[in-house]
Amino acid sequence: MAKPRVLVVNNGTLSLKQLRARLEELGSDTDPVPVAGIPAGLGGRYQAIVLSGTKVRAYDQEYYKPLVDLVLGSDVPVFGICGGMQILAVSQGGVLAEGPQRVGGFEVRVDKEEPLFTYVKPTVTVFHRHTLYLQQAPPGFRSIGRSEHAPVEFLRSDDGRILGAQAHLEFRADGREILRGFTDLYR
Repeated sequence: MAKPRVLVVNNGTLSLKQLRARLEELGSDTDPVPVAGIPAGLGGRYQAIVLSGTKVRAYDQEYYKPLVDLVLGSDVPVFGICGGMQILAVSQGGVLAEGPQRVGGFEVRVDKEEPLFTYVKPTVTVFHRHTLYLQQAPPGFRSIGRSEHAPVEFLRSDDGRILGAQAHLEFRADGREILRGFTDLYR
């Protein structure tokens, strides 16, 4: 049986290698593509899309329009990591705000009834490296994880197909187990 294939969109992250390694450890093949070179469609080749973090501000909606069109036009599970989540949220009306700079492990409370969190406890420690925070879930989405600094640490679309994490899940054990929950959605 062939491994599931994941399109990993590189939005300029510093940790693409680690993100791909985590997904591959969990049994997926990954194809990285820079955001400027994404395909217009998936053509049945991919079982999921993962959006990396970014150094570019998520408000550049014109720059990210092809990516958002690909995500919204696909029928596979999608996971936005850090800036990847922010890109998707802003495209749907989400608002970001500056907050304290956080680098390192921070606790987040998650909604355990969500399949994404099958392998973790109700409070996880995940890696953060950012200063922007999503203030509330945009229409069509809801928060499924929160912390003292951010009311939306994890995001889920109403249909459950599109997910997001403020944290960099490519680091730390809880991050890996949350990614394991995501891979269960497309196997």
